[in-house]
Amino acid sequence: MPKEPERFRRSGRTLRTQLLMVGAAIGAIGALSLSWAFSWGMNSVDAEVAQRLAAKEEAFHSPPGSCLNWTRPDASDAHKVPCEQAHLFEVIGVVDISDQYPPGAPSPDLRLWRQIAEERCGESAQTYLNKPLDPYGKLTLGVLRPPEQQWADGARELRCGLQWAGPGGSLQQLTGPAVEQDQSDVWPVGTCLGLSGKTVGDPVDCAAPHSYEIVAVLDLKDEFADGYPSQEDQKAWLDLECNKAVDEYSGGKNLDEQGLLLGWDLREQESWDAGSTKVNCKVGATLEDGSGLAPVRGSVKPTEQPAEPSSTSAPSTSTETGG
Repeated sequence: MPKEPERFRRSGRTLRTQLLMVGAAIGAIGALSLSWAFSWGMNSVDAEVAQRLAAKEEAFHSPPGSCLNWTRPDASDAHKVPCEQAHLFEVIGVVDISDQYPPGAPSPDLRLWRQIAEERCGESAQTYLNKPLDPYGKLTLGVLRPPEQQWADGARELRCGLQWAGPGGSLQQLTGPAVEQDQSDVWPVGTCLGLSGKTVGDPVDCAAPHSYEIVAVLDLKDEFADGYPSQEDQKAWLDLECNKAVDEYSGGKNLDEQGLLLGWDLREQESWDAGSTKVNCKVGATLEDGSGLAPVRGSVKPTEQPAEPSSTSAPSTSTETGG
């Protein structure tokens, strides 16, 4: 079976580190935006503005177990919500880094914020979840830091948190407490993931150019109830089951005729140990030179606009990606 270009396959210890770093990077970026928002001065007596500022201040000082949400790109409307409601960030711990950054120390740069999130928040995550944080999973680490003025005044408390970042980096909403989340890195059936260069991006409308359309979510435990299956065993089972699933989803369309391929995810032992046993079955296309994914437009569902891969894609039948 033709396989996805090796550079896009998910396997090995290197990716585990990258994912942790990506999660931390997104958290740091989010924290910087929030810190900027929280540092606004109250220059208006407008009651709505005052209320919003108070909500942001409360959000920043939230204790573990608090969930935060916002809708504006700069997070200027950040506020606490019940974790049963849609949210972008769940506070899992409070850490003090004054031992590393005494009064007068400059604020860390983005690279150091990533390192701090990984080193100081990782243990909090496992304790908070009472199980491992899946290094390949849906949940990633983030951190909220003090605004610049408070940092200059000596504030060194950080809020560690968990969040769900899409492949392209944007935060996705979670519903329910993190401890109840299935960490499997899967998307709802019918989701189309965008294209970022030649690899996977964040969710988009299926009418827009995209990399993959999710046609099924399968649970490996349905077949492998006795423990972690080798990736070869996963491939053999998913080859059968994903083909059945895409036939049902697409109404029996011939993917080859449309220049499309069927793919699926594989799970690592670390993911299995964290309870991540679900995988995506997905449809996409590859570039003719094998250097990455080609844009696909439309859906393979019978009721949707037919999928149209780019003319640069080459027909294939199936592929698999671990992670």
